[in-house]
Amino acid sequence: MIKREGFKPNIIDVEASGFDPQSYPIEVGVALENGNRFSTLILPVDEWDHWDATAENLHHIQRDTLMAHGRPVLDVALKLNELLNGKTVYSDGWVVDKPWIETLFFQAGITRTFYISPLEMILYEQQMEHWHEIKNQVIEQSSPERHRASSDAWVIQQTFVRTSGALS
Repeated sequence: MIKREGFKPNIIDVEASGFDPQSYPIEVGVALENGNRFSTLILPVDEWDHWDATAENLHHIQRDTLMAHGRPVLDVALKLNELLNGKTVYSDGWVVDKPWIETLFFQAGITRTFYISPLEMILYEQQMEHWHEIKNQVIEQSSPERHRASSDAWVIQQTFVRTSGALS
């Protein structure tokens, strides 16, 4: 059982090249329990050539930007292992984020040293009842850059914390 008082989960969010099985991770962001955040663009490997304009319109990241500013998959995988080693990180889009992270680590050729779990595994029913309302408040109060990985991870983390407070 997770201790609720003061608990701030590690959250991960992934932006991708599209929404189908050929898509791949293009940005990863993490909001850590200690308040730190990490985000990076990912340099596509040669085999990753699928690109969906609809996804680009959502996350506003162009493939040319990845080619110019993305970090190699091995560097990204090593950094995630360093930040999250032995920890559990939660995703509100686990069904897509986990496969994208698996794709990243497979391409990097290293083993992931952290666990990825669906956010729903640590949410109480009372939190879920207020989730969207509180999440909208967090977004309005912070004006984060939407659909960017670290901002989305932070919004999810803050929403978790605020909805946890409503349980008292």
